[in-house]
Amino acid sequence: MSKLVTVFGSTGNQGGSVIKHLLADATLSKEFKIRGVTRDTSKPAAQALAKQGVEVVSADMNSKSSVAKAIEGSHTVFLVTNYWETGRPEVEITQGQNVADAAKDAVVSHLIFSSLLNVTETTGGRLSHVPHFDGKNEIERYIRGTGVPCSFVLPGYFMSNYLQMLRKGDDGAFTLAYPVSDKAKFPLFDAAEDTGKFVKAVIKNREKILGHHVLEATDYYTPERILAEFEE
Repeated sequence: MSKLVTVFGSTGNQGGSVIKHLLADATLSKEFKIRGVTRDTSKPAAQALAKQGVEVVSADMNSKSSVAKAIEGSHTVFLVTNYWETGRPEVEITQGQNVADAAKDAVVSHLIFSSLLNVTETTGGRLSHVPHFDGKNEIERYIRGTGVPCSFVLPGYFMSNYLQMLRKGDDGAFTLAYPVSDKAKFPLFDAAEDTGKFVKAVIKNREKILGHHVLEATDYYTPERILAEFEE
């Protein structure tokens, strides 16, 4: 009998990428049935998943009972939370904690969370206003405290950011304005394409990776390299 993997954010960049790569993997597509969690099962992206054989369910991450129903029977859960949905860290943290509690109650065998570093602590308090990082790290700590078998993927810098950051001037030339040195290195990756590659590897190497961080980056890019490859 197939095991069940439940993917939150199934119609977003990260969750959608996870489902795409699970479906395309010859081994995991046989080993797991896939359940995709989204807020609105009627939207086109959700319907497209259903046509590929994904069980699409709706859930309110602010509701413990709703989350519990969404992950019922799951062997593996991929969790991504969205700070930018409300801009309120306490909301994101509560949502993450709700899923962690539900995973513990459901005796989930593997909870994979898209986490980030605590910037306030990492910089010794120098950078203390990065709530979309710090909140995810707080969720990670909570997950670890539940005792649920867990792993953590840490997404790098989204390549899609450059669609907004490379500005075209009146003369047709593009400019990238960065408050960093030309030696700075950005861990870049394409969230919509690459997330699933990393999560797939985490699932396949569960025993080795339990409790650990996996850094999601295809390479480390300097601003000079970013510009050179964009120009090319």
